[in-house]
Amino acid sequence: MYQRPGWESPSIMFAHELHTQLRELQAERALAQDTGVAAIASYMADLERDIARSHAAFVGAAVTEIATLRGQLSGRLQG
Repeated sequence: MYQRPGWESPSIMFAHELHTQLRELQAERALAQDTGVAAIASYMADLERDIARSHAAFVGAAVTEIATLRGQLSGRLQG
C-alpha cells in the first residue's frame, strides 16, 4: 500500500489525530485543484480513496472515544 512521505501508520491513533490527517488530505485535494494536478485521474482517485478511508477511521475513532468516555462516566449499560 502506498504511504505518503512523512506519514506513518501507528497502530492506534486518537480521533483528533485522525481529524488532522483528514484535514491535511482535504487541503492536498484543494491544492491539487488549484494547481491543475487534479487532471491526473489516477492521483485524484488515490487521493479520494485516502480521504474516504481517513474519514471512516476518524468517525469510528470519534464514536469509540465518545462511547468509552460515556462508559467511564456512567458505567456499563444494563438490559
